[in-house]
Amino acid sequence: MRVLVTGGAGFVGSHLIDSLMEKAQEVICLDNFYTGHKANIHHWIGHPKFELIRHDITDPLHIEVDRIYHLACPASPVHYQRNPIKTAKISFVGTMNMLGLAKRLQARILLASTSEVYGDPEVHPQTEEYWGNVNPIGQRACYDEGKRIAETLAFDYYRRHQVQIRVARIFNTYGPRMLENDGRVVSNFIVQALQGKPLTVYGDGSQTRSFCYVSDLVSGLRALMDGEYPGPINLGNPGEFTVLELAQRIRAMINPDLPIEMRPLPQDDPRRRQPDITRARQLLDWQPTVALEEGLRTTIAYFQERLGTESSYL
Repeated sequence: MRVLVTGGAGFVGSHLIDSLMEKAQEVICLDNFYTGHKANIHHWIGHPKFELIRHDITDPLHIEVDRIYHLACPASPVHYQRNPIKTAKISFVGTMNMLGLAKRLQARILLASTSEVYGDPEVHPQTEEYWGNVNPIGQRACYDEGKRIAETLAFDYYRRHQVQIRVARIFNTYGPRMLENDGRVVSNFIVQALQGKPLTVYGDGSQTRSFCYVSDLVSGLRALMDGEYPGPINLGNPGEFTVLELAQRIRAMINPDLPIEMRPLPQDDPRRRQPDITRARQLLDWQPTVALEEGLRTTIAYFQERLGTESSYL
């Protein structure tokens, strides 16, 4: 089976490729390296079942594959707000290109959507039936609404052309190969703590998030692709923590003496975020297995090596 992974040199994409390669599948990694890095997939370069293509998915692609994991899109606020028009174009034009490819090849395609389609939710925890509370003209809209239109396209191709779609709504994910400058809360806190800087918490820190370790997410993506349910389906860890609790945990693991600084809350920052994964449990027999502390230890060790720092944690 030939499998295409768009955004394959990124954080999640590279871990997905590792999993696919370990199952001896033929994998094609496509990335324009806007946020992805060759270092993430360098260990596969030269392997007879691996191919790397530098390509922007907003341009047409001619290739022969059996399955498509469509992950390509900047996924952190720092990166998707850097060029918001490009982000929206990736979500619409890029997704339409991939759906068109799947249609021509009669290939199965998995769309990596996001919990951001729920916006600042008024329903908690979030179920797949919830339509969301999104500001369509805010700073986050290029990504939030971009993923919503990507889902719309996927289901229109499903209804109109019988394309075999799988739609995953991915909640906060963390682990090795995150970028230290991506603005995500886990990487922010770890990098700040390793560098001996105050940990910056926005608002009063009472906003909640649910953190899924990357290996759990990858197993969920693969279960969704292999199953028969088109989605959408929530993939995330239902454990809920306040941002302040996360900062305190990471500080305790690296340097308990560091201060925590409070800063103003960004526009449209969700107050609560927790997936209802009942559908994933029932239809995919999937749920996360990696506890937060275990995942944080692995992620901290990765950033220590990446940053070349030492701390009392080890």
